Amino acid sequence: MKQFRIAVVQAKRDPYNEQRNTKDGLAFVHEAKSKGADMVLFPECWITGYEFPDLNKPYADLKDDPSFIKWREEALTKESPHVQAFCNLAKQLQIAIVITGYTKGEKAPRNSAFVINKAGEIAFQYDKVHTCDFADEKMLESGNSFHVCNVDGVQIGIMICYDREYPESARILMLKGAELILVPNDCETMAPRVQALSTRAYENMTGIVMANPPRENAGFSCAFSPICWDENGKAMDNTVMMADETSEGLFMAEFDLDKLRNYRKKEMMGNTFRKVKAYGELLREAVEEPFVR
Repeated sequence: MKQFRIAVVQAKRDPYNEQRNTKDGLAFVHEAKSKGADMVLFPECWITGYEFPDLNKPYADLKDDPSFIKWREEALTKESPHVQAFCNLAKQLQIAIVITGYTKGEKAPRNSAFVINKAGEIAFQYDKVHTCDFADEKMLESGNSFHVCNVDGVQIGIMICYDREYPESARILMLKGAELILVPNDCETMAPRVQALSTRAYENMTGIVMANPPRENAGFSCAFSPICWDENGKAMDNTVMMADETSEGLFMAEFDLDKLRNYRKKEMMGNTFRKVKAYGELLREAVEEPFVR
């Protein structure tokens, strides 16, 4: 029986103080290790804060604005001291970490997650594909692919916040071999979104873990198992962990990897019986009414 324990951070960070966020984040990593965690998952944009320049001008004019340029140039890289602080602690404590923030893109910052293994190495950087282009995230540069990597013996995939609204995100991660999908998040109106994550776990036969900051109408960090019925076919509650709206701290999500892997080998969801010849419409790029914005 192989247990994999993920410490989920449901906490507030300072919108503009990377040093304080790093200090607080490192303290959570120490606490997670003391509680026996194998990995720590932070909410979206933990290091940098999830704020944007306050610019009263059309998006097309942003590239020459000094505030935008400063924000873009201050974005993180793998070599940034704040990122390396988490790498160093991961190696010291032998614990994996998913840490987040704005990172340097080609023309604008990206919304990213660094997946750090127990050796303190960055296993991969995931850049949010589904940026919220209907809101301030239109200032960001989107990522263009989903990634899965072996992190200390577990196939880990990442999707960030709005990514989870699209079933294709989790489906691609499943097709790439993900056993656990981790979701750094920062948004509200969580009830339907939590329900959707339970469904993502069920339909893809992957574990799902989400970290969201606490506040009214937010919070509800959670984890779900893909196992939705027992060996006799009786339905089971697949909730592994569920926080409330406003509590701050670490919430532990534990997965029995042997049970998860055995379930994935024998059940009928995932990629076993898909009829992909009927899916061509999914690749059509046209946007038609009522979805034109």
